[in-house]
Amino acid sequence: MKFRLAATALAVATLSAVSFAQQNMRISISVAQNSHQGVAIDTFAKEVEARTKGRIKVQPFYSGSLGGERESIEAVQLGTQELTFTSTGPVPNFVPEARILDVPFLFRDKAHARMTLDGAIGQEMLAKFEAKGFKALAWGENGIRHMTNSKRAVNAPEDLKGLKMRTMENPVHIAAYKGFGIVTTPMAFPEVFTALQQGTVDGQENPLSVIMAAKFEQVQKHLSLTGHVYSPAIFLMNKAAFDKLSAEDKGHFLEAAKVAVRANRARVDEDDAKGVTELRAKGMQVIEVDKSKFVSALGPVNAEFEKQFGKANLDRIRAVK
Repeated sequence: MKFRLAATALAVATLSAVSFAQQNMRISISVAQNSHQGVAIDTFAKEVEARTKGRIKVQPFYSGSLGGERESIEAVQLGTQELTFTSTGPVPNFVPEARILDVPFLFRDKAHARMTLDGAIGQEMLAKFEAKGFKALAWGENGIRHMTNSKRAVNAPEDLKGLKMRTMENPVHIAAYKGFGIVTTPMAFPEVFTALQQGTVDGQENPLSVIMAAKFEQVQKHLSLTGHVYSPAIFLMNKAAFDKLSAEDKGHFLEAAKVAVRANRARVDEDDAKGVTELRAKGMQVIEVDKSKFVSALGPVNAEFEKQFGKANLDRIRAVK
């Protein structure tokens, strides 16, 4: 009997030690699980669990269930949430240096953007997050942004004048869109579908991946392939939580983020390849635009951006090959 009690006590103690050793963390996105961002955080969670042999579990949350992007970044900064994967929309409110990445028509295409973010410029930028309470694990991708609206076909920049468009809470985007004559309405992503449905705003702008995942074709008729901004995304972790990890586990988190980014970018490529056909089939009017006209329309705004960010800094990004 004594032996049995001792064995039971030992088993309980062992189980307690195992459960105590297991760490649970949360990661969130503001869009649906079946999306390029869902792929990113699901892959990350699986990789962390596999690499730490189940000692650390990351639980994904989708569709803004823990709040919009700005709220999730604030929560990670405060340490009330360990991780988030977010577009860079609200990031400049926390790390102002990141604003430069949101300048319209800065990147030639996705390949140029990926090369920049994976290279010296992107790595230098990741390091700037540490002073603000974050460990930036890796750059991911939201995609190349296009414009949709329910009012009229947008073939040229002048067609944008007076349209009330939801924008991200991002000062660079807002300045650029005002340059087009858009009435800008900054709004957290979880509110956007309802705002479009109710006519609070006429339109919005997002990559094809987001337009599809959010089912915006249900509330938007016109899609103009403006490709006006490349939208990065980023894995952010609370710095104190990262610093508490062992050196080995830090490596696991960084490697997990790299694998997740590959999956995330592959899904963006897949969505871009099929997006136009799929959205047309669902009733959207898709318009190919002359992008050079949109670039020209932003001449005065770009002159301001050159003063703000420094022409040399913008040229350094443009020169990446």
